[in-house]
Amino acid sequence: MSNLNSLTHFWPELILTVTVLVAIIADLIYRKEDSFKVAWWVLGGLALTLFAVRMSGGALSGLFMGTIAMDPFANFFKVLVLISTTFVILMSFDSADLKGYRVGEYFSILAIMAFGLFLMASAIDVIMVYLAIEIVSIMSFFLAGYLKKNQSSNEASLKYVIYGAFSSGIMLYGLSLLFGLTGTTKFFEMREAIAQLGPDANLALILSAVFILVGFGYKISAVPFHFWTPDVYEGSPTTITAYLSVAPKAAGFAMLIRFFNQVFGDGAPLGSDAWTALNNVPWPQLVAVLAAATMTVGNLVAIQQSSVKRMLAYSSIAHAGYMMMALPLMTQSGVYGIMIYLLMYLFMNLGAFYVVIYVQGKIGGESFDDYNGLGWRMPFVAGVMTLFMVALTGLPPTAGFIGKFYIFAAVIEAGSQYYWLAFVGVVNSVISLYYYIRVVKHMYLSGDRSDSISMPTSNLTTVILIALAIPTFVFGWYFSDVADWIHNSLVIFQGM
Repeated sequence: MSNLNSLTHFWPELILTVTVLVAIIADLIYRKEDSFKVAWWVLGGLALTLFAVRMSGGALSGLFMGTIAMDPFANFFKVLVLISTTFVILMSFDSADLKGYRVGEYFSILAIMAFGLFLMASAIDVIMVYLAIEIVSIMSFFLAGYLKKNQSSNEASLKYVIYGAFSSGIMLYGLSLLFGLTGTTKFFEMREAIAQLGPDANLALILSAVFILVGFGYKISAVPFHFWTPDVYEGSPTTITAYLSVAPKAAGFAMLIRFFNQVFGDGAPLGSDAWTALNNVPWPQLVAVLAAATMTVGNLVAIQQSSVKRMLAYSSIAHAGYMMMALPLMTQSGVYGIMIYLLMYLFMNLGAFYVVIYVQGKIGGESFDDYNGLGWRMPFVAGVMTLFMVALTGLPPTAGFIGKFYIFAAVIEAGSQYYWLAFVGVVNSVISLYYYIRVVKHMYLSGDRSDSISMPTSNLTTVILIALAIPTFVFGWYFSDVADWIHNSLVIFQGM
């Protein structure tokens, strides 16, 4: 579709663009103490964007001369991005980290990042893939170092830049090798060109795939490309840590699934032979080993943490490993498992981080010891935190159990060659129970009991906690509507 005709189908991104411009202009008008009002302009724009995404329905089309796909698969991830961005903006009103800072540009950057994540979920051209990743990365650098007076935030941003530049360079080299082999930048044309390559091109093809996997692995915090995650998550404003653990991870999985299905696949939409283009290399086994390493490293290091925020950072690495378990399959059930896991993970992980934000604002710390006796002093906050911890472990009847159930079901359904991976996943889930329940132990079994009870003084705080807690609990036993929505979203644009 030509560029001009594509604009008529590009409404969600156009609304986001206008939202960014309005937010920037509004920030110039408001005084510093009123700069938080920019958030309401951004929230209005996000609401209109969500409406535009849902109105696009099940349309299938390639926009801007085949560089961006419009399909239900991309729309699902766009909805996840919009939900997480909305929650993070609302959570930012309670953030003690942002006190004393002009926050208008903070909300503007969040909107720009959402635009980049939209492109990541929709890209079907390697140039667009790179541009989308760079938009998201640069905005992430800004947000990680937003606390200019905080040395940890500055350090987090610098480390993020260094790791990001390194992984981006490796990925770009892999993309350039792939372009040199195929002579095109479009996914579907690449697939056809790869099918015509002889065995003499195998080495270059393997190298390009490995280098590209480095860039994608960096985005989803997969081992061994995870080194940036703990330090960046710890030094960033906690709201940004929550955002980085959810939205870019979702868009990263969308991009990874689309790329390997359409470039190195057999052309069938979410078919079971999606890795057939690289016959001489056991790619499913390699990715399975990376998944096992990711969840194991994330869990084993999370056990050793004394900070709840840093523990959640390592736990997010482990959750990336759980989702990666379904990547070697690249079947419809595997992708379905990843998508339902991401949706469930969004609510329980944002909820856990929001409790960290709230406790940090009230008590001034984020260590496990700061949670001593919280169950007696703040019963409502401690109650929802217990729910989020149980859900992140994957225990019934919470949303976390449903997410893991579909991931494990897809792995076991794939055959006996993946039973070992399911076993490793079960062992890691048991390991994670230790450090999640440790938070509950500190809240209810450590410290002195208090005769006074503290409830959230802000109605917004209560609403956000309830809004995150209800899906975390309800989706654990009633999720048929969600399942239908995700099933209808398993439609990927396969070219003209």
